[in-house]
Amino acid sequence: MEITRALMKVDEKLVKNFFRVKQDSHITIDQELCKKSECKVCVRICPAGLYELNEDGKISVEYTGCLECGTCWISCPYKAIKWEYPSGGFGVQYRYG
Repeated sequence: MEITRALMKVDEKLVKNFFRVKQDSHITIDQELCKKSECKVCVRICPAGLYELNEDGKISVEYTGCLECGTCWISCPYKAIKWEYPSGGFGVQYRYG
């Protein structure tokens, strides 16, 4: 029996997404601004879990799985994250909205 879209869980819908990845990241982190803060909210708030605090105290991001929601950019109190939509034709393509 086929599961209809309405009955699918969010996780089931997200794995159906397609990503056309551009070589250059559409997300950049100003590490100098980030160092001034202990918050590291981006590590906790990204719904795709793309941010990571490295051993050297720097934040890294795996932009290729970005859901393009902008949560990281909006949430950073120090505006250390520069976020732009990927160029036309690149980024996430949602299958189930």
